[in-house]
Amino acid sequence: MSRAFLTLILTLGAAITAVRSQVDSCGSDLSTFLPAPFNSSGLNCKPIWNSFILRYSQNQENVLSMVLSAAYTSGWVGIGFSNDGMMVGSSAMVGFIGKGGRAHIKQYYLRGQTSSEVIVNEGQLLTTDVAPSVVLYGVNIYLAFQLKFSAPVTQQELLFAFSSTTPNNYHLTEHDDKTSVSFSFSAGTSATSTYPYQLKRNHGALNIFGWGVLLPIGAVIARYCRQWDPLWYYLHVIIQFVGFIVGFAGVVAGISLYNRLHSDVKIHRGLGIFILVLGILQVIAFFLRPDRDSKIRKYWNWYHHWVGRLLLFFAAINIAYGIQVGDAGNSWKVGYGINLSVLLIAVTILETMLWTKWSKKTVAPPTF
Repeated sequence: MSRAFLTLILTLGAAITAVRSQVDSCGSDLSTFLPAPFNSSGLNCKPIWNSFILRYSQNQENVLSMVLSAAYTSGWVGIGFSNDGMMVGSSAMVGFIGKGGRAHIKQYYLRGQTSSEVIVNEGQLLTTDVAPSVVLYGVNIYLAFQLKFSAPVTQQELLFAFSSTTPNNYHLTEHDDKTSVSFSFSAGTSATSTYPYQLKRNHGALNIFGWGVLLPIGAVIARYCRQWDPLWYYLHVIIQFVGFIVGFAGVVAGISLYNRLHSDVKIHRGLGIFILVLGILQVIAFFLRPDRDSKIRKYWNWYHHWVGRLLLFFAAINIAYGIQVGDAGNSWKVGYGINLSVLLIAVTILETMLWTKWSKKTVAPPTF
């Protein structure tokens, strides 16, 4: 082995050792760079998630001293305190290194799901006279702060999040990733939050597919495919029944979700109940459909068409609103937006073709 190659190996080994020595762990000594009273000797330590490590202690006056560390290159790092494991309504301490290498730590109130609803210098966390601080040491960022509570903190829902985009004028961008844990400050244990994420996703997916995809397709077939008689009728009935069953399953999932969370989403729940009632009325109308030659058939047609219109209209509104209040993320917004755009473009083209066809025959087009 040549001397140059051996030197290279030793250099790389020294570099790897240096990097590893900078990576934070519960055995690291923070007293050399963190201000008092945030020294590692007096704090409990618990790895939480990814590179996030939480150090903490609580005194008899219900003052909670905390140091949160995480690997850092840019952006922001935050810890939130929540009543139900959800972002909305929680308060968070967020730290970052701004322009010129200046360190910042601010409290934010998470009033809503958009960046404009994350309010700086507001929140329900009561700090002490010990000033919060942020330190960048090696490859880690350290957020050190104290919080005052009215009673001992035992079990607490905590939110952890980070973003690689540095805040501009203290406005936080959307997080790159997040997690929610139920942390026991008395026992020093943590568990992944029992928040029913999968149930919420199932609720959204079933409702979008049932009320927002299948039912509109069935309505389009009934409106523009009459020349395929009687195929259009069977397709319309089958698709609408399948859409109703899938949508009904989404409503059942929503009821189960509400029983778990008791979220304050009165408008979303009210619209969902109204849409379900309209869907049930449509199913009942199918079984009570009079013969084509019946005198009341025109009134049944009027009823069936307008109830269907109301259902599709309010379903689209409630799906969009549900994506918003459920903090589903941009992928859901983009996906449903594309679906809705395709349906609207298709209906516009088909409706134009239908009116053109009927105008040539100088006969009024059929009722939608």
